[in-house]
Amino acid sequence: MTGWRSLPVPDGLDGDRLDSALARLLGLSRTRAAGLVAAGGVRIDGLVPAKSDRVQAGSWLEVEMPDARAEVEVAAELADGLRIVHDDADLVVVDKPVGVAAHPSPGWGGPTVVGHLAAAGYRVATSGAAERQGVVHRLDVGTSGLMVVAKSEHAYSVLKQAFRDRTVDKVYHALVQGRLDPLRGIIDAPVGRHPRHEHRWAVVAAGKASVTHYETLEAHRWASLVQVHLETGRTHQIRVHMSALRHPCVGDLMYGADPLLADRLGLSRQWLHATRLGFDHPTTSEPVAFESPHPPDLASALEQVREQA
Repeated sequence: MTGWRSLPVPDGLDGDRLDSALARLLGLSRTRAAGLVAAGGVRIDGLVPAKSDRVQAGSWLEVEMPDARAEVEVAAELADGLRIVHDDADLVVVDKPVGVAAHPSPGWGGPTVVGHLAAAGYRVATSGAAERQGVVHRLDVGTSGLMVVAKSEHAYSVLKQAFRDRTVDKVYHALVQGRLDPLRGIIDAPVGRHPRHEHRWAVVAAGKASVTHYETLEAHRWASLVQVHLETGRTHQIRVHMSALRHPCVGDLMYGADPLLADRLGLSRQWLHATRLGFDHPTTSEPVAFESPHPPDLASALEQVREQA
């Protein structure tokens, strides 16, 4: 099954190539976006375009999107909604739902990625601390999206180095309160422990270097959808940096979001999703990339924001 979706072109994408603009708007790879155009699944103001055409702010894109259920035909689902989107001898890429931690930690007794993989019979690398073996990077319990877990020691070593060298393409979508000015930019501010709140982080002079690139995809009445690229991967980095700009992620009550807006949109967590993950495969050196659509709770909140535009 397929369905047509209408999207306005935001100011931040004015003049971009159609395939590039589609990739940013929908969280797709540029190759896949170009494929949608080539298949006749895209229109600009009712006209069939070429992938190299430029989009203009204020125009309307109509996109024929496959049913999300059909897109996961190669994926396996484990307990608590954890999905396997890629599995080979070296690594496994998972799509982590909200409410699942990356690994066990003090004070957390809920489900974990590591636990579910073990229960499903996956053997992962033994490198790293005992409770987080194979975990190359983490997502917050309240953040959904893509994670890679190493199965071989070689993969663990190579992927950890890739994260240190900042050669991994980590792309997030965040719905933040208000409108960012400028619409795109770089946040370069050190992040460390909050001086007064034990479980929070903050921009502090003694923190570790932290760099976040953002670009506004949609600006609406109450909130803006932004695409975020991380150079560094500090704990709560996006949440802290957006809060420091006074544009916290919608629903992120820990970092100053408006609880009334979250309640109005039916959100019980921060609107933050790891939508794309790309890196060179540790064994073949070939570039690989994976995508994750917005989960239902985030998609519903975003549609409500759009309807109030």
